[in-house]
Amino acid sequence: MDGDFRTHFVREPGSLRQHPALVLNADYRPLSYYPLSLWPWQEAVKAAFLDRVDIIAEYDEVVRSPSMSLRIPSVVVLKDFVKPQKRVAFTRFNLFLRDEFRCQYCGSKGELTFDHVVPRASGGITSWENVVAACAPCNLRKGSKSLHRSGLSLQKPPRQPGAEELRNMGRKFPPNHLHDSWLDFLYWDAELEA
Repeated sequence: MDGDFRTHFVREPGSLRQHPALVLNADYRPLSYYPLSLWPWQEAVKAAFLDRVDIIAEYDEVVRSPSMSLRIPSVVVLKDFVKPQKRVAFTRFNLFLRDEFRCQYCGSKGELTFDHVVPRASGGITSWENVVAACAPCNLRKGSKSLHRSGLSLQKPPRQPGAEELRNMGRKFPPNHLHDSWLDFLYWDAELEA
């Protein structure tokens, strides 16, 4: 991203009315970037009360019970490290994330579907190596034809992504709302000051 990455995000205070808490693993990295690992404030308060997390940043708002009051957590860190999954599930969402939410034929963004590079009618299977994100016009144009017969070409060959690769890919798609207290823990492609 060009320039100061903080200016690229649209802050939507309405989206923050529910006061979600950013959840960090014990190594102070988010459990996931896309979707961003967030808990409702009630879950964050419960986890803090059960001593499962440390609160490292808070909102100005306070919740009260008859016996106590507590500022709502905005960033919590797990006390026990959660080992990231090594295997990447083959899901529509993960496929679109791998392909950066772009048609792999024309590069457009928008309404995406998926396409079998080697059509199922020709023996193609549904796998990481044979399925790509495609826009509806390209998908219709290709139909059950081979790439050569359709006149289309792939932007990059499909392959199974690694778990860390997919997590890093999620950094390219920050949410449209971020609380200021989260920014020190989120490392989207921002250039660090020397």
